[in-house]
Amino acid sequence: MKFLYKILLWTIIITAAAFGLSGYFFVNYVFETALEREINQTLDDSYILQFAFETAALNVPTKYNVLQDIAVKQIGANLENSAQGNSRLLRLSNEDKKPLYASNNFLDDTALLEQMKEGTRSWQVVRRGDRYYIHTGIMVNALDRNLYLEVQEDITEVFEERTTGFSVYRRVTLAMLAICTVVMFLICTWLTKPIRLLTRATKKMAEGDYSYRARHISNDELGQLTRGFNSMANVLEDTIGELQEAVRSREDFIAAFAHELKTPLTSIIGYADLLRSRKLDEEKHFLCSNYIYTEGKRLESMSFRLLDIIVTKREKIELQPVSVEVLFRYLKDMFEENVEQRLEISFDPGTIYAEVNLLKSVLLNLVDNACKASAAGAAVEISGRSLENGYSFQVRDFGVGIPEEELKKVTEAFYMVDKSRSRSKNGAGLGLALCVEVLRLHHSTLEIESRVGEGTVTSFVIPGREAV
Repeated sequence: MKFLYKILLWTIIITAAAFGLSGYFFVNYVFETALEREINQTLDDSYILQFAFETAALNVPTKYNVLQDIAVKQIGANLENSAQGNSRLLRLSNEDKKPLYASNNFLDDTALLEQMKEGTRSWQVVRRGDRYYIHTGIMVNALDRNLYLEVQEDITEVFEERTTGFSVYRRVTLAMLAICTVVMFLICTWLTKPIRLLTRATKKMAEGDYSYRARHISNDELGQLTRGFNSMANVLEDTIGELQEAVRSREDFIAAFAHELKTPLTSIIGYADLLRSRKLDEEKHFLCSNYIYTEGKRLESMSFRLLDIIVTKREKIELQPVSVEVLFRYLKDMFEENVEQRLEISFDPGTIYAEVNLLKSVLLNLVDNACKASAAGAAVEISGRSLENGYSFQVRDFGVGIPEEELKKVTEAFYMVDKSRSRSKNGAGLGLALCVEVLRLHHSTLEIESRVGEGTVTSFVIPGREAV
């Protein structure tokens, strides 16, 4: 059952119970008030009849000092006739509680008579068929006789009014329930609208539309829930976007890796087959062997770098104090025989906390990329600066530069801006990807600034020990 119908159903049930109970108590209160009024009226009539009977008994001529039964009957008849159309019924009984006079249709009920005592007045409500009567009893003293006077008055009208009251109230209750149902349906529809909007949003997102958001229409708890849902949807959309990007990157990585393997392997297999199947002169034999060796070294370099990337993603490193002079001396030694570029090295003395071999790999890759991007004879600047919160390394070249739209992709594995240039210099597009992972372990990031035709600046900061 929908939440809307649950609210509506329980509202109707509670409203019906409230109307029913309040109507029952209200009608009963009116009935009991009217009944009590009738009872008091009948008791008052009993006193009046008692006084009238005793007065009439004193005025009856008699030869004896005791009131005769025939006189009692006569007085009873006169009292009944004096009712003037009232629905009053009388019964007079002697000392032995034997009836001396009774009105026609007087209910033959002796239960009240048996309970009557001197100085008390009794009453009860009796029913005959569909009629109701108040039956009262009182003792009368006349000429040394103790007689019992009973009065019955028809109060059916009071009970009929109660029945009518219940009937009217039922109709009013049904009408009010119908009106309340319509009003509560509209109210519940309005109150649950945010829930329906959220349900629609979840269905849209389940169908793959992660950009869909629930419309915010209130500032209550449901409005807060809508805002929370939309915030969650934003995070979910970003996460799914990242996952899709990760999947795309992985697919690109696999495709690029397969392609990078295919090219040197095809050359190696082709030249090896040529050496195997033909007898070549010494020069051609050397060229084929050299090409096989070069491509093999390229595969070896690519394998080592891939292994380094995998290792750096899984391992934690132990940082040790390292003098920056060791790093710059290592770069100078490594590129000492490079006659195509001029390495200009300048640095501030200092000590950093790092894993020295991994950091050497980062600097080596950055300088190697700068050399590959530079023209013959161009300068490559390598500098180190001591900062308040760490030590900054920077490599600048004045080569071809990187287009702005390519900057975010150059750190992806196997991504190369100029594939022909990279392959001609045994590049595989793994150097910067390895640098990013190594610097991540050192709590640092690689910054790249470049302009096409002007060159590229790569830099990173190794934080001080207190900042790690």
